[in-house]
Amino acid sequence: MLEIRNLRKAFGPLQVLKGIDLDVNKGDVVAILGSSGSGKTTMLRCLNFLERADAGTMDFDGRRIELHRATHAEINALRRRTGFVFQNYNLFANKTALQNVTEGLIIARKMRRRTAEELAHAQLVKVGMEDRADYYPSQLSGGQQQRVAIARAMAADPEILYFDEPTSALDPELTGEVLAVMRQLAREGRTMLVVTHEMDFARHVANRVVFMEQGVIVEQNTAEAFFNDPQQPRTQEFLQTYKQRSLL
Repeated sequence: MLEIRNLRKAFGPLQVLKGIDLDVNKGDVVAILGSSGSGKTTMLRCLNFLERADAGTMDFDGRRIELHRATHAEINALRRRTGFVFQNYNLFANKTALQNVTEGLIIARKMRRRTAEELAHAQLVKVGMEDRADYYPSQLSGGQQQRVAIARAMAADPEILYFDEPTSALDPELTGEVLAVMRQLAREGRTMLVVTHEMDFARHVANRVVFMEQGVIVEQNTAEAFFNDPQQPRTQEFLQTYKQRSLL
């Protein structure tokens, strides 16, 4: 479904991504792990053109795109087939939960308001936010805001969902309610790339795990093999640190 080859990105002299190759099959839930500064978020943002890559190609369901010189038309066509959930929600403060979900459908996709509202209501029900449809972001908890953001990403029925550390700004109780929604999406067979520090999610929900370090993929494997039989010394060290912290 998604094939990435030689993805590169630098910010000035700093090489953040140093030639990423990644394949994603339909229905995959791919957890992207790594320490801060490893390039995880930059990779995700390049895939949705929130950052412009310096080099590399993307083959999305048979359509090939040169990442560093994609046209506006190619970018817009790709974004119509994807959804992005940000770390800090990115909701419009002056719009209700319902309006946040319908905005993109009405403005970007030229959908009739009534149709957009019907779709938005259905997604708010799915994430357990139907009783907060008329609330503004300031009236919602962080977990509730993130569930609205997931509803917004899901409203146009994307073929692939990108999550950029969707729980990192939440306390543990609110993290659970967001992860529950993501688990449901996984059970439904949604294709997802998830940059996360939630190791239990990576182990028990993702079917594949990618571990990044200093702008390269150090190891990728099935979730079971990654956690039970890591091959690379750096992966083994990373997982040992995680196990030690989980015992504290």
